[in-house]
Amino acid sequence: MKKNDWTRWSWGGLAGALSLALGATMALPAVAQVPAQTPPASVRGLPDFTDLVEQVGPSVVNIRTMEKMAARGGMNGMDEEMLEFFKRFGVPIPNLPRQPRPQRPNQEDDQPRGVGSGFIVSADGYVMTNAHVVDGADEVIVTLTDKREFKAKIVGTDKRTDVAVVKIEASGLPAVRIGDINRLRVGEWVMAIGSPFGLENTVTAGIVSAKQRDTGDYLPFIQTDVAINPGNSGGPLINMRGEVVGINSQIYSRSGGFMGISFAIPIDEAMRVSEQLRASGRVTRGRIGVQIGQVTRDVAESLGLGKQQGALVTGVEAGSPAEKAGIEAGDIITRFDGKAIEKIADLPRMVGNTKPGTKSTVTVFRRGSTRDLSIQIAEIEPDKSALKTSDKDAKPKSSSAAQQLGLTVSDLTDAQKKELKLRGGVRVDTATESAARAGLREGDVILAIANAEVAGVKDFEAALSKADKSKPINVLFRRGEWAQYALIRPVR
Repeated sequence: MKKNDWTRWSWGGLAGALSLALGATMALPAVAQVPAQTPPASVRGLPDFTDLVEQVGPSVVNIRTMEKMAARGGMNGMDEEMLEFFKRFGVPIPNLPRQPRPQRPNQEDDQPRGVGSGFIVSADGYVMTNAHVVDGADEVIVTLTDKREFKAKIVGTDKRTDVAVVKIEASGLPAVRIGDINRLRVGEWVMAIGSPFGLENTVTAGIVSAKQRDTGDYLPFIQTDVAINPGNSGGPLINMRGEVVGINSQIYSRSGGFMGISFAIPIDEAMRVSEQLRASGRVTRGRIGVQIGQVTRDVAESLGLGKQQGALVTGVEAGSPAEKAGIEAGDIITRFDGKAIEKIADLPRMVGNTKPGTKSTVTVFRRGSTRDLSIQIAEIEPDKSALKTSDKDAKPKSSSAAQQLGLTVSDLTDAQKKELKLRGGVRVDTATESAARAGLREGDVILAIANAEVAGVKDFEAALSKADKSKPINVLFRRGEWAQYALIRPVR
């Protein structure tokens, strides 16, 4: 028996068993029935999307992009760049025969580049789509459901959130209604309208599979099982009230086609970005100048944090708002402006959505206690290059207490402290056994051990002597520019 036959047979047997069970239930005497006060389970039919399609469909547009290329002779002179397969969601144009025409040397020609979707957000012609749909396009053409075509102007794009706004010269257009993302529930029916593979006004439906999916630095995506394919990108995700709750943006795929997992940008995040794009053509985001890492359960327990939460500060940029506010490597940021940081991705979103120049409060957990620090948000900028550690002037000094953990450490020289911008710490000269298994290596600088700050070897040995050797010992160390925690488990 083949596997597929077995699958069909199994489902048939299950259906028969269910039928027998149902028949037996219906044959029970009245005294065995469910008591009258127990409310019956609600029975719902499948949703009907026809009214939603009529309501929202006219607000969804098809977007074609054109790119200027040096023209080639012949009937099929397509540039190699045109053959880039599924540039994220853009649809490649098939290599169809064209009528030959005279070409002048170095003449530029508008070539089809891709197809995507979008939706009208205002009656005066503003259209929202994905940034990758229009990125690099020399010409954008928007087609409405009534077949009218408009050349669109790109108002602005934001690659970090993959949101773009374009403008067409028209009025009295049917705009979508924006939904409340907080009301969206997992398991709720949703619908998508777009142009998969260039097939305009295609409707697909499914349910919300999950919310707050962390697939990007600044966006908690909506995950659905709605069929989304190349060309759907930029189209709306619509709830059963006919409101847009997201922008279809990404799919998980091993083949380039739909595989049951798709992601949409939450509409509240998209609208926040679009407002800035319409106002200034660009998006400004806040920054505080820290490098952060995840707080593991072991680290949280060893530090006495209580639960796994917050964002671990692994590095502080010189001259940054964080440094001026007194934030240090090894701090765990637990709140920003009073809002809890439950996971690492929460912090960059909260800071990024804060207007530069704003004075905010950061709550940090440091060596067993919390403190509030005032900080002024700066505007985001490219990351600076990491500092390099020099150990030419190091003066090794062996530590007997450290050797029990497989460590040999020494005091930092004044030159090293100045270069690393540190007040203290000890340099790891060798790391073997337990220390090596914990991830420490030569050249690391230990800043704290057993939840105690280390100014030098004497402090290091004193803190180590007081530590409970029967439990893992937390070590805050710096490697290069960034700091991180390790747990050394002594050999018993």
